Amino acid sequence: MQVHSGVRGRRIASLLVACAIGSFIANAGAQGSAQPGVSADSIMLGQSAALTGPTAVLGKQMNAGAQLYFDFINQQGGVYGRKIELKALDDYYEPEAAAKNTRALIDDAHVFALFGYVGTATSEASLPLATQARVPFFAPFTGAQSLRQPFNRYAFHVRAGYNEETAAILRQIQTTGLKRVAVVYNDDAYGKAGLDGLERALKAAPDSGVQIVAREGVVRNTAEIGDAMQGAMKATPDAVVMISAYRTAGAFVKEALRRGYNGQFYNVSFVGTQALAKEVGPKGSGVIISQVMPHPGNATLPVVREYLRLLQAAGKHNDFDYASIEGFIAAKAFVEGLRRAGKDLTRDKLIAALETMKNYDLGGYIINFGPDSHIGSKFVEMTIINSRGQVIR
Repeated sequence: MQVHSGVRGRRIASLLVACAIGSFIANAGAQGSAQPGVSADSIMLGQSAALTGPTAVLGKQMNAGAQLYFDFINQQGGVYGRKIELKALDDYYEPEAAAKNTRALIDDAHVFALFGYVGTATSEASLPLATQARVPFFAPFTGAQSLRQPFNRYAFHVRAGYNEETAAILRQIQTTGLKRVAVVYNDDAYGKAGLDGLERALKAAPDSGVQIVAREGVVRNTAEIGDAMQGAMKATPDAVVMISAYRTAGAFVKEALRRGYNGQFYNVSFVGTQALAKEVGPKGSGVIISQVMPHPGNATLPVVREYLRLLQAAGKHNDFDYASIEGFIAAKAFVEGLRRAGKDLTRDKLIAALETMKNYDLGGYIINFGPDSHIGSKFVEMTIINSRGQVIR
């Protein structure tokens, strides 16, 4: 009996050891397969944007609008019990800093997805890193075609591109009978994307009678526009199309007006509309800006009413802004993707869920994603700065 008891004891001990090892391996496997940035009660997103420096308004407003909606969702208990955290790093609107931030967000912070990057050059520096790591790159604040073609499974865009914006600007120029156009553009990926868009639109409309008479590059993040001003004014344009941010564009408009220029000014949405209006003031009356988001004060749209209501509840009712509502709409679209992805959240499930958002109405703003297209909108409208320095449709 003692022999049999000893054998039985050893067998039981062996089974216990085997169970313990199996449990350890199972737990290790579960931990190893856990989705980065996702826990039982949170989802971590990462953002790189200009939070200081000459274009800080764009980054701060994009972040504020997104945070406004995420805070609202978190107050309701989050998505399947998970609250959304948005970790934002400052890149000063410089691509090298954005790439460094992206590596830190992916490798150190282990974010689930990247959200709301601000700028073309910064996004171009970061998207390859996200793609290599298979991290979703959602709603960059840029309309550059280089980020849209070729198709990238990990990149999703909630705004129209610069091709659509510049085509709309060209149509507006045609209707006013203007012919000679000077283009003042950032000498970087953003500026060149806008210039390429306008040139593409002109090629598609060979009978428009419109021609580019000057192409003047300016340094990013500067108000030094002397050389560009000389070249543009020498060409005696009827209109100036600016592909730059608010500080540079504002400096150009003010100096051109000081010199007596009485032609028309056009800007694309990335200029930072409210910031530009503040820069130029009432003297900028007549400056036109193409927009890819609904007017943030247009309370006839449900999504804008929701945005304004949440701003008021947060004590920020005077802070409505185009970049802010873009962040808000991007956050709203992202949350819908999370809901569709289900409780067992993975990056692949999020991507598949976003691709089911065909003609999805966010409240007067339509998102249209699919398996073969991640360009959610082609909406463009024109706005103008009036004599009181206000932006109106």
